[in-house]
Amino acid sequence: MKDHFSTSPEQYAKYRPDYPQTIFDFIYPLLNEKSVAWDCGTGNGQIARELSKDFKLVEATDISKQQLEHAFIAENINYSAQPAEKTNFTDNTFDLITVAQAVHWFDFDKFNTEVKRVGKPNSIIALIGYELFNITPEIDAVINHFYKNIIGPFWLPERKHIQERYQKIPFPFRELETPEINNIKLWKYEHLIGYLNTWSAVKHFKEKNKYNPIDDIENDLKNAWGSSEIRRVIFPIIFRVGRVK
Repeated sequence: MKDHFSTSPEQYAKYRPDYPQTIFDFIYPLLNEKSVAWDCGTGNGQIARELSKDFKLVEATDISKQQLEHAFIAENINYSAQPAEKTNFTDNTFDLITVAQAVHWFDFDKFNTEVKRVGKPNSIIALIGYELFNITPEIDAVINHFYKNIIGPFWLPERKHIQERYQKIPFPFRELETPEINNIKLWKYEHLIGYLNTWSAVKHFKEKNKYNPIDDIENDLKNAWGSSEIRRVIFPIIFRVGRVK
């Protein structure tokens, strides 16, 4: 598992979107019990926070200690810095294993082996992510230009798995059909800028060129945004679910 987000955990916690209730409404009826869950690659604990409302115990892991320091606190969430591919959990521990916007950084074969080891018989694994957002055609055109042409060379190769909706990631589990889900947020312009600053390609661009590439599009983006104080931001959700054993 690769760590690309330790340098901006505060921004990540503040500006990254959380996940819609529809995801959990689909998963929970599939479970035999809601005793112990593992949120792998938890980051700031967005998914762990939701799981903690229903599970007796949530184990939440990440390789970034900095991210974990900014994670949501709950009595039944146990955070630990561990790689996805090799944990200290005992065999047949978890009813549910979730990975949100992180699996594309993993060693897939080693992670899948670990999932089979620590998942209970008939447990559920859910891979969750989100694609590039949509706002309006005018805003989307500016963002797409930025995404492809300005910071495009600075995306790491693993980004392709997001664009492919995780469909080419090995998934050696009994896969279940999932609903189409859109995550809809209402954002101010400042939140959009904050979110763009969490992109790993923006960080890599800044490291090489010594300035923020968002500066190159800000006038066009402001004009496209217009006078609206708040706009609707739509994230198409990536969602793969399977039974582990």
